[in-house]
Amino acid sequence: MPSQAGRGETATVYRVSRTRPARPVAPLVLALRKMPSPRLTGLGGGLFAMVAMLAAGALDWLLFGGSAIAYGLLFLPVSVATAMWVRPADLVTAPISVPIAFAVGSVLISDGAGDGLAGSLMGVLTTLALHAGWLYTGTLVAAVIMVVRRVRVISERRRGR
Repeated sequence: MPSQAGRGETATVYRVSRTRPARPVAPLVLALRKMPSPRLTGLGGGLFAMVAMLAAGALDWLLFGGSAIAYGLLFLPVSVATAMWVRPADLVTAPISVPIAFAVGSVLISDGAGDGLAGSLMGVLTTLALHAGWLYTGTLVAAVIMVVRRVRVISERRRGR
């Protein structure tokens, strides 16, 4: 059989790509990807949540006179931000520090039962008891975000092996 090299023909090799075509991404996902993604330590996440809830309590006290509904609505984004911004190694701290921050910030919106520390403490405990729904909701949101992030970290590690 004669060689085809002398005829001017060349062999072409095509490689088949096994990557999937890019799927369209939802606008909400694109907006979330553009948000800053600081990585706070567990302590930093707790301090962030406490300072944010103190600011929320002060803002609520100044604008709404200590409305528990406004405070609860301000608590939910703080819970989400805390759970999203904690670094993967400290994910378990987010659902722990968020309720503590709720209690710290509720000092500003609670009505003290009397003068002094005992009255202020009773006011905070009453606020926590009466508005536990907001507390549980924010904690649950932080816990769900933490679990989803943790599952993603574990699956990325397994794919890397």
